[in-house]
Amino acid sequence: MAGRVVRISIAPVKSLGLVHPEAVELLPGGVRGDRRFWLVDEDGRLFNNKRNGPMVTTRPAWDETTRELTLAFPDGTRVAGVVELGEAVDAVLYGHPHPSRRVIGPWQEAIAAHVGRPLTLLWSELHATDRGVGGGDVSLVSRGSLERLREETGSREPVDGRRFRMMFEIDGVEAHAEDAWIGASVRVGAAEILVNGDVGRCLVTSHDPDRGVTDLDTLGALARYRREGRVEPLPFGIYGAVTAPGRVAIGDPVVPSV
Repeated sequence: MAGRVVRISIAPVKSLGLVHPEAVELLPGGVRGDRRFWLVDEDGRLFNNKRNGPMVTTRPAWDETTRELTLAFPDGTRVAGVVELGEAVDAVLYGHPHPSRRVIGPWQEAIAAHVGRPLTLLWSELHATDRGVGGGDVSLVSRGSLERLREETGSREPVDGRRFRMMFEIDGVEAHAEDAWIGASVRVGAAEILVNGDVGRCLVTSHDPDRGVTDLDTLGALARYRREGRVEPLPFGIYGAVTAPGRVAIGDPVVPSV
């Protein structure tokens, strides 16, 4: 069963607003610039949507080539400039050392003022994800699965796929058809990925993706009908590694080998 790409989402700054390009170059390691930046608190701990949902209301724009970063805050403030890098830091992300450097410029102070506490903005030498190098370059969920979740929650409105912050949202397959692709190769546009597992879900998926406040009991619904997955509990969507790079655009086919 083949699908097609209907939305692409990347996050230049982990946990801030998503960006939705019409096309991306999928490379080993993912899309260049995706989760390029991340934030830590005074103790060096990851500061993300679990700790401050409304962070998502800050909208980033990032050019990986020119290194220009712009942040647009909900009060209309915009902070922009060319990123300069400071010293390397001993950063730990999801329990593992994560090569990172301090970012020099006005963005850190602006984000800290918005969330109301001191934070440090870091540049990730890799991608600030929790799947390890080569394991979670890409994530994917189907609109069929989103519709099934809508039914389970009893919502009258469609479930917005941005809640799950997946790289690719696809249409044209049945609910949770993507689960059957675990362990298989899947062609996405001109690229190919090896699907490694399902994505276990957390409280962030209950947040409205525009406001960052809880408005839908996604975890309660998943606990009722998807308590255990192939790899993770409360699974929704899949992740994998890029095995053949290539361009992926809106409308491109998504074809599993199974």
